[in-house]
Amino acid sequence: MSGNPFDRHFRVVQSPRDRGSRPSGRLWCPAADVYRTDDGWIVKVDLAGIRPADIEITLDGRVLRISGSRRDGTCGEGISHYQLEITYSRFEKMIQFPRSIDHATIERDYRDGLLILRLREEDEAGRKGRARAASRK
Repeated sequence: MSGNPFDRHFRVVQSPRDRGSRPSGRLWCPAADVYRTDDGWIVKVDLAGIRPADIEITLDGRVLRISGSRRDGTCGEGISHYQLEITYSRFEKMIQFPRSIDHATIERDYRDGLLILRLREEDEAGRKGRARAASRK
């Protein structure tokens, strides 16, 4: 998952505690599935028609926030609509976990309209051990 060429398009923002505003305009909330694994979580989000460059992933305490926008590239001059059912606008999905995920590593994959995030949690001992090793250098 992490070696995917789409990785360069995703923006991951860690703990933006000063970010209080919501995107303006009508938001839609994509469907998501969340799975617990031995070492973290898997989150699948239905984002059909979204370009990877238009997806922002944010970790803030216990909350994973996935946002961006879906654009309609079909409409233009000389084209009129007959039926419109797909929502083209900003989206936001917020998932709250039972404990902080700030220190989780994220592997991401985007295929067939699904964003798949694998959040791997480190236990407290693993973080402290790395911090001690770094301080010895």
